[in-house]
Amino acid sequence: MKTEVLSVRVRKSLKDEADRLGIDLKESVEAMLEDMVATKKERARQRSVELGKLVNVTAEEWANEVKAIREEE
Repeated sequence: MKTEVLSVRVRKSLKDEADRLGIDLKESVEAMLEDMVATKKERARQRSVELGKLVNVTAEEWANEVKAIREEE
């Protein structure tokens, strides 16, 4: 698994308190990011379902329309 290094500034008092309490910052940040990403994806999925109901167009019809528009350009 590839990883990425993040650099973030936080209040020194907050970091010191987290260290004092034994909070694993890496684990905490990863868990929070995973939750936020999952939440955003779920909201996007829900919105797409709602839009699909409003538009009442099949995925195939949508794809065909997009292709047609691209060909016109």
